[in-house]
Amino acid sequence: MEIIISNSSDVPIYEQIKEQIKVKIVSNELKENEILPSIRSLARDLRCSVITTKNAYEELISEGYIKSIPSKGFYVAKINRDLALEEQMNKIEELLDKAIIIAKTNKISRKTINEILDILYGDDN
Repeated sequence: MEIIISNSSDVPIYEQIKEQIKVKIVSNELKENEILPSIRSLARDLRCSVITTKNAYEELISEGYIKSIPSKGFYVAKINRDLALEEQMNKIEELLDKAIIIAKTNKISRKTINEILDILYGDDN
């Protein structure tokens, strides 16, 4: 499972792990009942603390994205994909709201913002 950690981000590492796993679940890259790496294995792969991966998994469990089966491991839980996608859309809207406020405050045009979005989104179409 590929997870990219940014040590220069303001977002805590456990939160980065959690969010990337959520995206993989919502996008169906990780399927229902699919086994996840153990806490230790994931920590070793990501070169981070076991506590960090434990915190990420605990939050994913509490949010209903994964489940723990004692003596067997961690598995992707059955989720309401529409509800999970809606949650992600709300996060995007919050971040875009902040970006728009910054753009308007600095008199950056919508055209420029759209160009930035196209570049960042990777619209090659």
